[in-house]
Amino acid sequence: MSAQPGVTLKRTLLPAGGALLATGLLAAGLSGTAQAGGGVAHDPMARNSSDAVSVASFWLASNGKALRSATQYTWDSKEVRKVVSKGGYTPDGKPGLTAPTGESRSTGSAQNVNLPKTVGKVFFVDSHGKYRWCSATSIQSNYRNLVATAGHCVYDTDSNASTLDKWVFVPGYFQGKTPWGIYVGKQAFTHYDFDTYEDYDRDYAFVTVYNGIQFNGVKQVNRKDYQRFTGPKRSWGGRHYILLSKDAGRLGDNVGGQGFAWNQPTGKAVRAFGYPSAPHPDGNRPYSGVTPKHCYGKTTAKAVGASWLKIEEHIGLKCAVTPGFDGGPWLLDYSNAKRLGYVNGVTSTFADQDGNDRIDYITSPYFDGETAGVYNAAKNVWSGKIVGPNGELYK
Repeated sequence: MSAQPGVTLKRTLLPAGGALLATGLLAAGLSGTAQAGGGVAHDPMARNSSDAVSVASFWLASNGKALRSATQYTWDSKEVRKVVSKGGYTPDGKPGLTAPTGESRSTGSAQNVNLPKTVGKVFFVDSHGKYRWCSATSIQSNYRNLVATAGHCVYDTDSNASTLDKWVFVPGYFQGKTPWGIYVGKQAFTHYDFDTYEDYDRDYAFVTVYNGIQFNGVKQVNRKDYQRFTGPKRSWGGRHYILLSKDAGRLGDNVGGQGFAWNQPTGKAVRAFGYPSAPHPDGNRPYSGVTPKHCYGKTTAKAVGASWLKIEEHIGLKCAVTPGFDGGPWLLDYSNAKRLGYVNGVTSTFADQDGNDRIDYITSPYFDGETAGVYNAAKNVWSGKIVGPNGELYK
């Protein structure tokens, strides 16, 4: 879009999951939780270490039972339709790049695609109380603490709440395992038009996260220490046990961070990554969501529109993945050796271009100067850690 920061072009928009009630729109506009500046909206998630302790304990309890029971954030299959081409783009400024961080040298060549360490799942509780997940990636920031994903994987489009509940990021997630730790969301950033009006042309978000948490063993303690301990714990048979945690460090130090690109020409080759899981509209389910998958191709040179979602300016990519892939990065100039590239889109919607009830196309908002404004606001925000020196979670 070519609008100046803070200028909204569209005002009547529908969320992916259904109609937005007028009362809900009014509440979102008057809630006061979102603060906007220059087109950027930011909302608190886990506001402080005490909130983060509660979120981490929820997901880590019972050996990650909640993580393992989560399902993909699923779209209504009726909304998987054919999208239309609408014409070319006029970027709102000069193209720009922010370099990635991670592997400093080549890790060797391979015929297969090396999956980026930065990609993982974001977990949250939706407005119906269900445990859900989307795809996401670590992205470069000044404090190495930033996650990029779709706006609808951060902001609750089905209720009046601003952000989804108990939001965490797990890079490299695999069947309940958290190889580099679990990272609790602290603050969410998106475009004001998505936060307030659910404008899917702005369906992207950047989330700062606290330092990661990892398990560090179980310890039996007396009743007094058990009651005093803040963090996952369990008592049975007259015995008391606490689950010690350790500070896993900053996200970007552990897995690196993808670069960021905006106002780039369309028609360039990208690699898209994510965890597809939901069935196709015809019921066929080729993906389990257990491991990440990828697509490769050139983005559409024309804008993509979807009238039922009030989308006017997306870009498209041929890709036969299913929901669960939502929020996964589209990486420009991806180095298979270094596993790094530039985030130039995130999966937002799914389409069926040939009408056979199989998804064969995905779309992303076009990353322009206003996207860069949101990213720049998020990349400069510090978060901190929530694990104390003795394995306790700060309270």
